[in-house]
Amino acid sequence: MNAQEAIDYIENCGWSTTRLGLERTRELLHQIGDPQKRLKFIHVAGSNGKGSTCAMLDSVLRAAGYRTGLYTSPYIQTFGERMRVGGENITDEALARITEQVKGIADAMADHPSQFELVTAIAMQYFYEMQCDIVVLEVGMGGALDSTNVIDCPEVAVITNIGLEHTEYLGTTLPEIAEAKGGIIKPGCSVVCYESKPEVTETISRICREQGAALTLSSENDVIGMSASLDGQTFTWKGSAYSFPLLGAHQLRNAAVALETVAQLRKRGWHIPEPAVCEGLQTTAWPARFEVLSRAPLFILDGGHNPQCAEAMARNLQDYLPCQKVTFLMGVLADKDFDDMLRLLAPYADSFLCVTPESPRALPAAALRDRLIEKGFQAQAFDSIREGVQAGLSASTPVVAFGSLYLAGHVRTLFPTCIKKHQRTLALRARDAIPASVRKEKSAAICRKIRESAAYQNARTIMLFKAFRSEVDLSNLEQFASEDGKTVVFPYCIENHQMLALLPAGSDAWEIDHYGIRVPIPERSEVVAPEQIDLVICPCSAFDDEGHRLGMGAGYYDRFLPRCKNAVIALAAFSEQRMEHVYTDAFDVPVEVVFAG
Repeated sequence: MNAQEAIDYIENCGWSTTRLGLERTRELLHQIGDPQKRLKFIHVAGSNGKGSTCAMLDSVLRAAGYRTGLYTSPYIQTFGERMRVGGENITDEALARITEQVKGIADAMADHPSQFELVTAIAMQYFYEMQCDIVVLEVGMGGALDSTNVIDCPEVAVITNIGLEHTEYLGTTLPEIAEAKGGIIKPGCSVVCYESKPEVTETISRICREQGAALTLSSENDVIGMSASLDGQTFTWKGSAYSFPLLGAHQLRNAAVALETVAQLRKRGWHIPEPAVCEGLQTTAWPARFEVLSRAPLFILDGGHNPQCAEAMARNLQDYLPCQKVTFLMGVLADKDFDDMLRLLAPYADSFLCVTPESPRALPAAALRDRLIEKGFQAQAFDSIREGVQAGLSASTPVVAFGSLYLAGHVRTLFPTCIKKHQRTLALRARDAIPASVRKEKSAAICRKIRESAAYQNARTIMLFKAFRSEVDLSNLEQFASEDGKTVVFPYCIENHQMLALLPAGSDAWEIDHYGIRVPIPERSEVVAPEQIDLVICPCSAFDDEGHRLGMGAGYYDRFLPRCKNAVIALAAFSEQRMEHVYTDAFDVPVEVVFAG
């Protein structure tokens, strides 16, 4: 069994939500060896905010030096996000191996475990194998009958904000839902609960008294927001100052719950220094929660899919984008009450771009468009999520994508290629619009600027490129280098996106490749090791003042540059190609020097 076969097996099992209970999970885990009995836990339940709170706690505990397990659902982009150790997804090897082990037991059970029960068992075994010091365990649905509730007494039981959700399973009133969530409270554990409506707080307080568990209420009065921008927030909690990147007033309340949980862990003997708390909060990552994917153009992603999420988003739009209308990229599931979400967000809408989330429960984009038009909104439907994202990037207002976690995952996956294509198109359009005579003058000035630089003066071997179409022409610099006794090499692209540095043997060592670019002929050139190169001048389609460059899309340079260990990495471009911010991936290599004119 490989990782994909493991995922297919898991996802082909139903959720069995109509058969809530712990018996199947207990039996499955017992036959595995009860790994959960060898672990310590923070157990987190709630209607909203539990994922963000889990992410904060995991980040703080890792900063404090603990090996943490983090169990959350659903995933945004990849299945492995659901079970992480030390901030890293479960490996493909471990997922395949443990799933195969669990499958043999599950398939032999008279009452086959559900999908969530299988995942819970796999995660428990993985956390045990990885010798986690503590596991931050998010409840799937409810609490009392959720399969995560097979654990013994946790270190801390955490209950975040509670609202009406899953009423067909958990109850139709807030006290009933609070009763279900409070099922994770066990005798002897510490309990931290977000101070909510009186009927919720009273229910949780009663359960704590019945279980003999100490309750601490996290009050929103303890947290005071100091500043907030699209870069993050600063706040004080009980007089101490913190900052973190998550956006929204509701995240301050989640942070207060996390900090109160840290305080309870300290009381139970966990060593969590204050610098680790500050560092952990500052480095918390929790995608698709009013996440800024791009600043130019402004594109925000939110996995909100219920009225409570829409209410938080409306507050965020008011706080972070005051007096602005936005373009909503929207996709919803047919069984969700999106009318309530729409009512909350309508005042901020300029128009809607409708797409179909990749789910059998999705409302088709055309049907969503028609319903929005009936309500008086401007709306368009797109055949694919990619087309919707591309349309959003060209919108005249900021874009907010929301409506479904299924949509959020696909938008986040598609976004890097979409934004790069968009920025590349704009930059090349600006470059190509420069008159040929002006390009010639600018190219000559850039060559002189490079020749006068310390990077050039100190270099013996320089890697240049031959101009293609309307790129910067470096032929003058090539002549300068010959006069200055420097070796000039040129790039040659080969299969698997690899690049060589070639030193042509003469004027007849050149050819035109299938892209129309003049390149050295390998058989008539000497291969020069990347380590011998002292200065690399890269072409680009766009760049920014932070040294980020956007290539033509194939990524040859970004695979080659890390091998140039002794080289100064620079680029040559026209000033018209400068952008406020170029979108980059983790593997993109920034430049050290920009030669622009």
